[in-house]
Amino acid sequence: MIIRLYVPADLDGLIRLFRDSVRRIAIRDYTEDQVKAWAPDAVDRQSWATRRASRPTWVAEVDGEIAGFTDLEPDGHVDMMYVHSDHQGRGVAGALLRQVEAEAARLGLDRLYTEASITARPFFERKGFRVIAPQTVSLRGQDFANYRMEKRLG
Repeated sequence: MIIRLYVPADLDGLIRLFRDSVRRIAIRDYTEDQVKAWAPDAVDRQSWATRRASRPTWVAEVDGEIAGFTDLEPDGHVDMMYVHSDHQGRGVAGALLRQVEAEAARLGLDRLYTEASITARPFFERKGFRVIAPQTVSLRGQDFANYRMEKRLG
């Protein structure tokens, strides 16, 4: 596995991975309607491209194929962390999080935080994040339970 910085040519692969991950993995914890709202057939490519360009994004590759990705906002927010369904449980998310933590240390951040899905919560807890509060968010007419979580650094 290699971890590298995102390049614009990765955009469509990341969108496909995101959709696959939500539809095949998060379906265990969310309804079909919620999953379709979260990962619709059509996404705004320009919005995705803008978000990826606005912050460091790292891509995990296994045998030359994108296996996962994550990002880090300047304030320590981990907005996206997705691993392809074929690579779940193989250390991809852990390797990506180590990259995020290294960058956070380089930037002198004292914490990381995220809004973890029901599905992702156990991973983040294993990696030292704690739940700050459960919350409900709305997206495309669907309400979703997730968790505000943080990890203190240093």
